Amino acid sequence: MTDNIPLQPVRRPKRHDGKHRNGCCPWSRCCGMGDFRPRTVWLGHPEKREQRYPRNVINNQKYNFFTFLPGVLFNQFKYFFNLYFLLLACSQFVKELRLGALYTYWVPLGLVLIITIMREAVEEIRCYLRDKEVNSQIYSKLSTRGTVKVKSSGIQVGDLIIVEKNQRVPADMIFLRTSERNGSCFLRTDQLDGETDWKLRLPVACTQRLPTAADLLQIRSYVYAEEPNIDIHNFIGTFTREDGDPPANESLSIENTLWASTVVASGTVVGVVIYTGKELRSVMNTSNPRHKVGLFDLEVNCLTKILFGALVVVSLVMVALQHFAGRWYLQIFRFLLLFSHIVPISLRVNLDMGKMVFSWMIKKDSKIPGTVVRASTIPEQLGRISYLLTDKTGTLTQNEMVFRRLHLGTVAYGMDSMDEVQSHVFSAYTQPTHDAPASRAPAATKVRKSIISRVHEAVKAIALVHNVTPVYESNGVTDQAEAEQHYEDTCRVYQASSPDEVSLVQWTESVGLTLVGRDQSSMQLRTPTGQILNFTILQIFPFTYESKRMGIIVRDESTGEITFYMKGADVVMAGIVQYNDWLEEECGNMAREGLRVLVVSKKSLTEEQYQDFEARYVQAKLSVHDRSLKVATVIESLEMEMELLCLTGVEDQLQTDVRPTLEILRNAGIKVWMLTGDKLETATCTAKNAHLITRNQDIHIFRPVTTRGEAHLELNAFRRKHDCALVISGDSLEVCLKYYEYEFMELACQCPAVVCCRCTPTQKAQIVRLLQERTGKLTCAVGDGGNDVSMIQEADCGVGVEGKEGKQASLAADFSVTQFKHLGRLLMVHGRNSYKRSAALSQFVIHRSLCISTMQAVFSSVFYFASVPLYQGFLIIGYSTIYTMFPVFSLVLDKDVKSEVAMLYPELYKDLLKGRPLSFKTFLIWVLISIYQGSIIMYGALLLFESEFVHIVAISFTSLILTELLMVALTIQTWHWLMIVGELLSLACYVASLVFLHEFIDVYFIATVSFLWKVTVITLVSCLPLYILKYLRRRFSPPNYSKLTS
Repeated sequence: MTDNIPLQPVRRPKRHDGKHRNGCCPWSRCCGMGDFRPRTVWLGHPEKREQRYPRNVINNQKYNFFTFLPGVLFNQFKYFFNLYFLLLACSQFVKELRLGALYTYWVPLGLVLIITIMREAVEEIRCYLRDKEVNSQIYSKLSTRGTVKVKSSGIQVGDLIIVEKNQRVPADMIFLRTSERNGSCFLRTDQLDGETDWKLRLPVACTQRLPTAADLLQIRSYVYAEEPNIDIHNFIGTFTREDGDPPANESLSIENTLWASTVVASGTVVGVVIYTGKELRSVMNTSNPRHKVGLFDLEVNCLTKILFGALVVVSLVMVALQHFAGRWYLQIFRFLLLFSHIVPISLRVNLDMGKMVFSWMIKKDSKIPGTVVRASTIPEQLGRISYLLTDKTGTLTQNEMVFRRLHLGTVAYGMDSMDEVQSHVFSAYTQPTHDAPASRAPAATKVRKSIISRVHEAVKAIALVHNVTPVYESNGVTDQAEAEQHYEDTCRVYQASSPDEVSLVQWTESVGLTLVGRDQSSMQLRTPTGQILNFTILQIFPFTYESKRMGIIVRDESTGEITFYMKGADVVMAGIVQYNDWLEEECGNMAREGLRVLVVSKKSLTEEQYQDFEARYVQAKLSVHDRSLKVATVIESLEMEMELLCLTGVEDQLQTDVRPTLEILRNAGIKVWMLTGDKLETATCTAKNAHLITRNQDIHIFRPVTTRGEAHLELNAFRRKHDCALVISGDSLEVCLKYYEYEFMELACQCPAVVCCRCTPTQKAQIVRLLQERTGKLTCAVGDGGNDVSMIQEADCGVGVEGKEGKQASLAADFSVTQFKHLGRLLMVHGRNSYKRSAALSQFVIHRSLCISTMQAVFSSVFYFASVPLYQGFLIIGYSTIYTMFPVFSLVLDKDVKSEVAMLYPELYKDLLKGRPLSFKTFLIWVLISIYQGSIIMYGALLLFESEFVHIVAISFTSLILTELLMVALTIQTWHWLMIVGELLSLACYVASLVFLHEFIDVYFIATVSFLWKVTVITLVSCLPLYILKYLRRRFSPPNYSKLTS
């Protein structure tokens, strides 16, 4: 094999970011909560607990009351930039090093810290209020005093909690009782695992049989539960009732659990709490919120280190030119302080205020209403995203299924011809012998049936092969009991473990065959004529990820016929149904239309055949060894030569404008990965439908692998493919990452699109982390469910979509949007503008500081390398504040193209991915400009001044202010009225303040013509060449955006 990859087992790098896989805080072991142990929980007696359990509180805050100030200060001073200014300000307490008033160093630093602390405090308070809302939700608790109200945060292990329909489960519980007559309930788990399928849950049998819920407190019983862990799909425990005769002992599994963050979809349930707080399955699958630091901030931090290096070099050169005379080491420190403006303290203030303005602009954009910025420290990150990782259900799709197609082989019915199907079904039940051919002659299946009979058989099969339960609710006119008795259509709602199932049953109702009743052993259908058909459910074979099909054996009570119905994916059903020449082709055609395809078939059984099957099936279920294999073998004995009835096509409708949004992202150079907890077929279908995978793109579906050898072979097969999308399941992904992490990520990153299905929340976060580590590129994660929180918090930018699955994702995200389509504008317009503006602002602030530092260097070198400041007191503070602050900060309003152009040409975004707006090249250009202008101004002032030193200060400082104002005008690409106001206001402030600056500037001198012409000449020489260069560049080598604006 010539194209084998030299695969090597992976050595995982240790993580050093202080995050814990189990989601618990690093101090939990000190609090006695680190060692998870199994537990015995007595029903209704939390005081009998054998160990200390955590409080049932949700906490998404980064700090608490005591750690807030130390934490914020640590996060500020752990960066070289701020630590340098702290040391600088502290050095002014040393008499030999003092260069002026203390306030010249402490006021700017204090301003930076106050702004940062206020911003962090506002975000923490908002987070606290959101958590408080969840923790304050009221629930009913069974106690010896009756039913009492309790807050979610007050729930303890051992409490008996009542949860109403559509209410969130507040803690991990064991299901004890339900108000539903069929003795079960459905759970919506999309907040937990991302699956849209409703999960069927069963109560403990002996507690369900109790007359009332209050009797739970009268019995002596306990639950033994395994230690808390992150596995949301499995549970091991037992329920024991000691006062029974004999004592009852039941095993507990995942079917008996109600995990926190799920929602009760049917009835009212009672459960006993077994895990709370940090031990909840949902919390253990969620990463701790981390303090995100933008790549841009790290780059600026790197530039400040370079500037600090330049500062040290200049100081050493100055002392060396003095031949290290006298106390030269003190001179070094004085020069370090004198040239300290090389590293600008105002940079941090300007960038932080700029981020707040960018966040405000995002919130106020009328084109993306409802968008919320929860992390105002990283808006510029949105301008450099290389990988977008998105959830499927509720993010790309609406989670609303619509029946689109019925295909019978020779004829197909679309949405526009459903009235024909309705007519055929009606005819089938109004003709007296509609089912005679099918029921009385064994060879009838081989006879070409009439179209009416074929349509009727198909609709009847679809109406029977499912796990849907009709539930009746009072509608204000009819009460529940009456509605159930008369099968009131207006009161009926369907409940199922999958929205696909519901859409199929709703469709059969629309064409005349209605599911009106169901329990664990029977089903009732109503015909178009109002007749009720009764069916006994003999066996159900539920859908599993492995089998990809579901089956049901029913007996028609009116005829005694036994029929085995089955539906499933075409890949498995093709080998089960009788030979035909159209199945594969039509399945492909429907899948290309973005429809989820199911193949429906049936097989008639005689009484003897069924009895033989049942005996073997029961025997297989009783076996201890290889039970699942033996059961599957028995079922497969039935699954042969089945009659193909029809194909069904169901569409999961996409969110508005998902396709154009994904197209924009793709053109912008962003690779999109879809991470979902849903099934492989569903995920692939949605990816095609949303054009995440384009029509002409090949798809490589990664075969299920369980061993290192299988992973090796499959990776080699994948390596041979070029420019194809990858579809892989969570189980296979885990095996690949375990043995061949580097090779897999290298191949996956080359794919134009990747779909990962059956992903757990921790796997989603792991994929994000690996992308960051392997590529070094910025990632953005988008999701709407609780199962997306880990991924959102791990990504460089987390975006939560507020949708049907609640607000858990949007509350934990850095940015919250109401629709997926808003992501395009958030990245293309706001992300791009924020990054470009931040880059321009930071480089201009550096230029402003380097200019005055260059002037100080020239001044010191001319005057025998004396460590004497050129400007003192208010001149220094005023230079970086009221004299230049407004026009420089107005750069946050600048833009190179209109927002409509940025959306129309997403290729403009691609230019930013290389980080060109802020690079070593642009930084060096601004350094050279600063040295040129600083030197021209200082040498010009020295050449043109007449007699007094104070004239040098007046000429050079005025020229410096005018140069800065003109440079801002040169940098601006699109003028805003506030920019003009800023320029004029700064100039007015300087002119007005000259009256008070007689200590530094000769007021009489500045009123002379001599002063005016000297300042004018110096300013023109420093700025005019740059204006000429800008004109020539735009004339002969214009940037991409200027071609669009012109």
